[in-house]
Amino acid sequence: MKLRIYTAPQQGADYDDLLTVARASEDCGYDAFFRSDHYLKFGDVSGLPGPTDAWITLAGLARETSTIRLGTLMSAATFRLPGPLAIAVAQIDRMSGGRIEFGLGTGWYAEEHTAYGIPFPAQRERFDRFEEQLAVITGLWQTPVGKTFTYDGKYYRLTDSPALPKPHQPRPPILIGGDGPVRTPRLVARYADEFNIPFLPLEPTRQLFEQARTACRVAGRTPDSLELSAAQVLCCGRNRSELRRRAEALGPEDGEFAKSRIAGTPAEVVDKIGRFAEAGATRLYLQPLDLEDLDHLELVAADVLPQVR
Repeated sequence: MKLRIYTAPQQGADYDDLLTVARASEDCGYDAFFRSDHYLKFGDVSGLPGPTDAWITLAGLARETSTIRLGTLMSAATFRLPGPLAIAVAQIDRMSGGRIEFGLGTGWYAEEHTAYGIPFPAQRERFDRFEEQLAVITGLWQTPVGKTFTYDGKYYRLTDSPALPKPHQPRPPILIGGDGPVRTPRLVARYADEFNIPFLPLEPTRQLFEQARTACRVAGRTPDSLELSAAQVLCCGRNRSELRRRAEALGPEDGEFAKSRIAGTPAEVVDKIGRFAEAGATRLYLQPLDLEDLDHLELVAADVLPQVR
């Protein structure tokens, strides 16, 4: 099991905050540092100083970290054109020495599109655009140097693209997530290196994992070639007092994070991680809500990570 740190800076974090957490995650031995790709806060928080762009952030972190892997859960296909996005991700992968992982989704948060003047088509069109973006981006990356790439889709058309630059990796790993019952598993089987379930309880996560593995079999792909992962809110304490203090940041025990938290003492957290491993997960994205509480990361790295690695 690989443990990764996930952050949602639209809730109120600037680049320096993210750099501090990314470096702490690297020093602690976590496998990766990921961030959301959103331009508007959720819920009743200030969101100050305001959003940061995911890929600009990762470009900076690529040069200011050295070993930890970096990526998005998930970039919205509505935010960027696929050609320039392929260029940006490839460039950042080169800047990092091959440490970038590329999470892409349809985009779902209508209000952030309205707030910043970004078109937000109906769901069917968003899925169609998402599928075309996957075809374009992978096609650009995989076109041999010296050859050109042409694509004639409904929404995107490329003619004789030089398909440059190439990423440092042969292809940055592609993450697709969500609980869609039909198109998502099909796209996972065709394009994804990793399938991620965001913030769902264990049993639905287990069922969605099996759905993705079944889609791989139908597509003629070996299911074991697909990494399975889940994202969960993190709340760990050495004792009940410390646990209660950190749990205050999550709100009521029956609140919005109740069913998507891995919480408890280190031994309890190890047990809960083990249940996700039994369900098939090979990676967990842990979200600490208080980004200033670096002791939280250090505790899990010292008392949990060695037992689950």
